[in-house]
Amino acid sequence: MTPPYDGLQYQLESRGLPPEHDFLRSNFETMTKDGEMDTARFEVADLRWAGLRPVMSDDNSDGEDNGNDDGGKTGLVTKTRPKTKKPSLYKVLLLNDDYTPMEFVVQVLKRYFGKSQEEATRIMLHVHHKGVGICGVFTYEIAETKVTQVMDFSRQHDHPLQCTMEKE
Repeated sequence: MTPPYDGLQYQLESRGLPPEHDFLRSNFETMTKDGEMDTARFEVADLRWAGLRPVMSDDNSDGEDNGNDDGGKTGLVTKTRPKTKKPSLYKVLLLNDDYTPMEFVVQVLKRYFGKSQEEATRIMLHVHHKGVGICGVFTYEIAETKVTQVMDFSRQHDHPLQCTMEKE
């Protein structure tokens, strides 16, 4: 194996590896975003499994035949770190109205938000006195589903309870 080049590019032998070298470990140095070096270990088999395929190059930089039956071709594998960010969070809010019974609001909080009797009662009283209360904070899809479930459940029981979501 040859040493890494340019931080994210690594030269590997592209063919002709004997079977005993299938699980050779090689060190790869990758640049982190703050410029410090971070070392990770990969097995050759892991690279194959990850779908990293050698890019064939006909360039023989030293101009000599190295005696391998690969014709001087080398493989180039690149490994990049995906940039992932945390998903946006959304608050699910219950709005006060003068018609929905307090017991029903407690039932909704327990059923759809997994609240205990005491916590559901506390949130229900907050909604009753302040006009709005937070039921929970979730990713967009989960918040949207909970709002829909609460609204559907309220309509099935002929209550005008309103549930909304807003970005945190």
